Amino acid sequence: MKSRLKCAKKEEGRKEMIYRPIVLDKEIQYSSKKFIVSKTDKEGNILFVNENFCEISGYTEKELMGVPHNVLRHPDMPKAIFYMMWKSLLAGMEISAIVKNLAKSGEYYWVIADFSMQRDTYGKIETLTSFKRIAPSFVSETIETLYQEMIVAEKRSGIEGSLVCLERFLEEREMSYNDFLEDLVEPKGMLNLLIQNFKKVLS
Repeated sequence: MKSRLKCAKKEEGRKEMIYRPIVLDKEIQYSSKKFIVSKTDKEGNILFVNENFCEISGYTEKELMGVPHNVLRHPDMPKAIFYMMWKSLLAGMEISAIVKNLAKSGEYYWVIADFSMQRDTYGKIETLTSFKRIAPSFVSETIETLYQEMIVAEKRSGIEGSLVCLERFLEEREMSYNDFLEDLVEPKGMLNLLIQNFKKVLS
């Protein structure tokens, strides 16, 4: 009887699964004025999304709460990029990335994502916030070629091979990963001020 009750409680607290959509080769276009915000726990489970997140991804807030953020992961994204992101964040370092997301419809959309962490009163990482904006076409086109090469390396040699591919790409340009992204996507002027102020409000 006790085991039945335990099973019932587990079923009651279990989040309904979101099924992966069929991937379509169609891009979602959205305004550069729309900022996408989400917050997760340190395991990557979604705690908060803003209205733009729902509108562009196609998921409702109810569908997303408690679900792993990788529900949006597009198969064209190298696993090594997420490995690097999580390693940096859990080490207490903020990081940015250019990400191709998979919408509920199966369509895709590119974002420039800035990640930061929030700590509890003891200084331990408690939540992670992602602040995203649209990636201009020249940015997504530049990064897409790199990601394709990383995925080929990943299929052949795993995440380690993918990271070697990225390292070689950066060495050829004599840049660090952060320098490469900053050179590619760093906002200028009033847009930069707007983004920084928006981040302060959300932190």
